[in-house]
Amino acid sequence: VQLQASGGGLVQAGGSLRLSCAASGGTFNSYSMGWFRQAPGKERVFVAVISYDGTSTYYADSVKGRFTISKDNAKNTMDLRMNSLKSEDTAVYYCAASGSGYFSGTSPNLYDLWGQGTQVTVSS
Repeated sequence: VQLQASGGGLVQAGGSLRLSCAASGGTFNSYSMGWFRQAPGKERVFVAVISYDGTSTYYADSVKGRFTISKDNAKNTMDLRMNSLKSEDTAVYYCAASGSGYFSGTSPNLYDLWGQGTQVTVSS
């Protein structure tokens, strides 16, 4: 299975974006999925995770209430809706998949597959 992230771009502070992650070469019905982001000169950090069946979610405190993760197993896609964007949300966003269980954690080390990343830039 390969992951392809898309939907990044330039947006003003307070605006919204929707990121998508599509799977090819297989299905991710049995994978828990997550989003991570990496700002220049910083480590890759956890943003959000969703269980393999799409019923459970968990968010980093920094995005809670502003971002929403969702998963459509029938379409092999996962989305991250980002509202009320702030300049500190500027980063390259990566989608990732974990086959380790129902609901993966917040560490990048728990994820087996990664998309190529999509740039999100929020101007203040």
